[in-house]
Amino acid sequence: MKSVGLGWLGVLLVAVGGTGTVLAAEPAWRHRSSRAGELPVPGTSTQQTACLVADLDRSGRNGFVLGFRAVAPALVWYRPSGDGWRRIVIEPDFLTVEAGGAWHDVDGDGWPDLIFGGDWQSNAVWWWRNPGKDLGTAGRWERHTIKNSGKTQHHDQCIGDFKGTGRPQLAFWNQGASTLYVAEIPARPREAEEWPREEVFSGHAGEGPGKYAEGMSRCDLDGDGRPEILAGNSAFSYAGPGKWRVTQIGEVGGLIFAGRLLDGSKVPQVVIAPGDGTGPVRWYECGGDPFDARSWKGHDLVGRAMVHPHSLQLGDVDGDGHLDIFVAEMAKWTESRKEPDNPRAQALLFYGDGAGHFRRTVFQTGMGFHEARLADLDGDGRLDILSKPYNWETPRLDLWLNRPADPRAR
Repeated sequence: MKSVGLGWLGVLLVAVGGTGTVLAAEPAWRHRSSRAGELPVPGTSTQQTACLVADLDRSGRNGFVLGFRAVAPALVWYRPSGDGWRRIVIEPDFLTVEAGGAWHDVDGDGWPDLIFGGDWQSNAVWWWRNPGKDLGTAGRWERHTIKNSGKTQHHDQCIGDFKGTGRPQLAFWNQGASTLYVAEIPARPREAEEWPREEVFSGHAGEGPGKYAEGMSRCDLDGDGRPEILAGNSAFSYAGPGKWRVTQIGEVGGLIFAGRLLDGSKVPQVVIAPGDGTGPVRWYECGGDPFDARSWKGHDLVGRAMVHPHSLQLGDVDGDGHLDIFVAEMAKWTESRKEPDNPRAQALLFYGDGAGHFRRTVFQTGMGFHEARLADLDGDGRLDILSKPYNWETPRLDLWLNRPADPRAR
């Protein structure tokens, strides 16, 4: 493993753009890993799929949930405990959980519940009821189905009031059906075996040959207070009962997120990475109507094709008030071989200046990243980096805590 560009010494970043020059210090990082005994080992599964950050115990500090296939347990929760995390099994059974996941108070009791989908071996999407005040003694969480029929594989989910009804819906891909669905949360979700769902889109969304559409997030592109679904290479907006408008943003589809990379811009910018494929990572800006595909212009971010960049996140990592971009490749994805598929895999951090310029830094080389997250995990207000590989050196979990560049400020 080789780490370049980010260490215990802060480096001044000079970002020129807008009306002047902005100085920002790169973070110093404290690496903690289950391989070194600094974090609990996730389990025994060598196929680690899902990774979701959430404050499940309403403590004010984020924990995270990991999902698995191959062997039980299916879900474990890393609950904050002191200056570390305690591993708690949420779903002890064997389920073939796919990458993705979402959290939402499904049953309206004030506690965040969990949503995950099954992989190519399963036609199910499930939700787990948070036991709330009984968290300390609950053990297994109560599991219910959202979908248990039709085609298999459900890579990525997202919650939002996409239809403007005043109540959130669940959006999810069903790759076996090549379809994007939106499902309504029933009035009594604990009694429902399936949630009513409608088709938003069916077909391809920028994936390469032999691949499947993936990636999902939400963003209010036009500022009307109602979020759009970002999925694959497109935005999907509600246009009335049974009608959805599709706007293609990029050529290549995959992991997709939006935010204001350009300070003061009317329409947020969109970043797309090919996820389970190989290709360019681009950020897109809109020069007009966000629902006119001709308004979107792409900018290459990396300067080369990235190989299975299955980690993409936007956030202000260095605390300078401008969004940065984190993108990372997988080192291994083929289950039948021991050697890495991509031994020189890179994780990259692009520090933005709010004017469309990015300073590229190499965060790690030779490590496997999959479903990595930017989130404040230690409660200090700075964004940390959480990652678990899919099947590179698994079982494994890695965490980089964001520390001030000046040691006196730690």
